[in-house]
Amino acid sequence: MIQAVIFDLDGVIVSTDECHYQAWKALADREGIPFSRRDNHRLRGVSRMESLAIVLEKAKRSYSNEEKRGMAAYKNELYVRLINELTPDDLLPGAQSAAVRLRGMGIKTAIGSSSKNAPAILEHLGITRLFDAVADGNGIKRSKPAPDVFLLAAKMLRISPEHCLVVEDAVAGVDAAINAGMGCIGLGDAKRHPGVLVGAEALGLFDLPVWVALHNTKTT
Repeated sequence: MIQAVIFDLDGVIVSTDECHYQAWKALADREGIPFSRRDNHRLRGVSRMESLAIVLEKAKRSYSNEEKRGMAAYKNELYVRLINELTPDDLLPGAQSAAVRLRGMGIKTAIGSSSKNAPAILEHLGITRLFDAVADGNGIKRSKPAPDVFLLAAKMLRISPEHCLVVEDAVAGVDAAINAGMGCIGLGDAKRHPGVLVGAEALGLFDLPVWVALHNTKTT
């Protein structure tokens, strides 16, 4: 039985890819490092410091840990400025209605995101109240594909992992869900992951509440 649905944030509820790209691009340009949208795609679902390591793969020199921390902070400052401009109009189609309908069915909802800015993003989108728990990068030491953020969400909800369903759009996120012992719906690039229960292009093209209801009917 599915008792809770844990949503990844970026790419599932809202797309902040452009915000990330612009911030990483500004940092890369400052350091004279080539950085393309293809490079940015590799950073999806990855923590800030791990993303920085990927960006620095093309750097012409090495950086100290102190320099890396400063670069990560600079990127985050730029990113925060950009996400501060988010509004409810930036919600991805189907995301809000899915959360509302699931809650109406008695299903708990949560966010499971590696981003440390998740609470601020939810606030700008005006949907904080739609989630019973928000597990983010501030509460974990290991990012996806480690299961930490999803296990934290389950703990906050007080629901066993086997009764949680994850909705993810990144391969690393699907791996994290599987590592947490949870079923997973794969969206976008993640829809072809062999471990997902079902794949779809986006929430707006997939009736998640109906699928959960049918799944629970079959398991009773």
